[in-house]
Amino acid sequence: MAVVPAAAQVLAILRYLARQPGPVPAAAISRDVRLPRSTTYHLLDTLEREGFVVHLPEERRYGLGLSSYELASGYSRQAPLQRIARVPLADLVDRTGHNAHLAVLHGREVIYLIEERAPGRPSLVTDVGVRLPAHLTASGRAILAEVPAAQIRALFPDPSAFVLRTEHGPTSISALRQLLVRTRRQGYAEEDEEVTAGFSSVAIAVLDHSRHPVAAVAVTVPSPDLDPEHRQALAAQVSRTARELGRRLGAPSPAAPSP
Repeated sequence: MAVVPAAAQVLAILRYLARQPGPVPAAAISRDVRLPRSTTYHLLDTLEREGFVVHLPEERRYGLGLSSYELASGYSRQAPLQRIARVPLADLVDRTGHNAHLAVLHGREVIYLIEERAPGRPSLVTDVGVRLPAHLTASGRAILAEVPAAQIRALFPDPSAFVLRTEHGPTSISALRQLLVRTRRQGYAEEDEEVTAGFSSVAIAVLDHSRHPVAAVAVTVPSPDLDPEHRQALAAQVSRTARELGRRLGAPSPAAPSP
């Protein structure tokens, strides 16, 4: 399907404004979005009239307007990520026979949005709404492995950021970096009894259309059941689900786990 240039330009301006810490001059928008200055002003004028952009004349800057906020609020109300993910996660549980969940990164923590429990499996700490330290969870590691190094440094500035739940887990930025390197190399994240004694997890990030990690899919298994062969098989199933969610979000498929 052909791209509509004007629509693409409007979306580029809105995305650019959404990434800024505050309102910015039109000249900066024109330069960074690579639009002619006249086109930038025409589009900003239309966006301002529709409420998506607000003009601050004293500062000669533009920022996001109320209509942009309403779009974001509508996204939260409709919970599209949960709606998109629920059936694929249920299918993952059916294929593996283990509990599966969907989590998102929030600061140094992950928040669990969905937990699909397998028949006969015990309930886990990863219930909906629960927050856990991202560096300890497979879900958190899967997401952190996809974000820039500068963001990792900002999230974990000193040793006090590395809390533990059991006796296991990284306690320094260098240890976390090594974990994330291994995660990227093998194509999936894992944790072994670092969240709950007796349980281990395998996770893979879900990438959106811009290859940004919006969430992670994970399966949690009793540790005695998770030998290397089973771990690889579970990673392949989790990868299948993560790719399906990414496809629904318009993303290219992530790399499959290493054999």
